[in-house]
Amino acid sequence: MPRFLHVTAEIKPDGGLLTAADIAAQQALMQFLPELAPFPVLGEEMTDDDQHRLWEENQDGLWVVDPIDGTTNFAHGLPCFAISIALMRAGRPVVGIIYAPLLGDCFTAISGQGAWHNGEVLCAKEARPLAQAMAAISMKRLPADLAAQVTSHRPFYAQRSFGASTLDWCWLAAGRMDLMLHGAQKLWDFAAGALILQEAGGCVATLETDDFWSATPWQRSVLAARTPALFAQWREWVHAHRLSVINAAR
Repeated sequence: MPRFLHVTAEIKPDGGLLTAADIAAQQALMQFLPELAPFPVLGEEMTDDDQHRLWEENQDGLWVVDPIDGTTNFAHGLPCFAISIALMRAGRPVVGIIYAPLLGDCFTAISGQGAWHNGEVLCAKEARPLAQAMAAISMKRLPADLAAQVTSHRPFYAQRSFGASTLDWCWLAAGRMDLMLHGAQKLWDFAAGALILQEAGGCVATLETDDFWSATPWQRSVLAARTPALFAQWREWVHAHRLSVINAAR
């Protein structure tokens, strides 16, 4: 946090931003987390080769961290950024923690035991109807046909994009948002957040399969909602509108 408002950013090969705070946070987590549980740490700011090697060699236990999710927000002085930490076993998270220091929000979950926000239990509450829903939508990597359908025929009330996908998961779990749609997230984007949502009673799939955890960890689309009933409506709308575009193109 001493670097907030006092840091410069450079552009990474993938187009994202990187600051000294990202590197320092990742190094600190790499030192600290194995003291909690003796497993290696996979971080966003590692090379692709190191990330894939750690993933393949440590299915019995692996920390996955995003040292600062929302680096662009952090570098520009916006408060929507977070640290995301997950402990993974056999490709699935068993512990998830997402902390947004400027917002005062700490979301946690343990597989099979529930989810919490600042120590208070999170649970699925009655969701708003689809037509009144607030949606967290990231257009950046959505298939073009689906992005067009969402823009021109949206079934929800409003959409927001805050530039930090880990917080989208948490706000969905807390009922601040109702729906979520992302074209592509990486392991450190969803590892903790998907667990928090599911433990709070929400549902998640990809655009390609209902089995979210069977998809590749390196490029995974997200279709989610905060209650099973709302998820069923949202999934039906997305699949129907994608199908209509495919049929029209034939």
